[in-house]
Amino acid sequence: MRRSFRYEQDRNKFCPKVHERALRMVGEHRADYGSEWEAMTSIASKIGCTAETLRRWCREEASRRTAPAARAADDQARLKLLKREVKELRRANEILRKASAYFVMAELDRREK
Repeated sequence: MRRSFRYEQDRNKFCPKVHERALRMVGEHRADYGSEWEAMTSIASKIGCTAETLRRWCREEASRRTAPAARAADDQARLKLLKREVKELRRANEILRKASAYFVMAELDRREK
C-alpha cells in the first residue's frame, strides 16, 4: 500500500507548468539535436526528470492531440456508412410503395370483374 502511495507522489512530482514547459522545449529544440531522444535527454537533465519520463509526456501529449483527429475520421466513416444505409432504405421504401400500389390496383381490377 505504501509503495503505491510513493509511486503516486513520484508521479506527480512536477507541477503542470514544468510539464508544459518541458513539452514546449522539446518541440522548439527538436531540430537543434541529432534525434528526438537526444533533445529529450538534454532537456530532461535541465528540468530534473528522467529522459524516459519526458518521452512518456511527449507521447501522451501526441496521443491527446491526435485523438480528436482520429475520432473525426471515425465519425466521417460512420457518417458515410449511415448515409449509404439511409439511401438504401429510401430506395427499398419506394419499391415497397410501388409494389403495394400495384397490388391494390390488381385487387381492384379483380373485384370489378
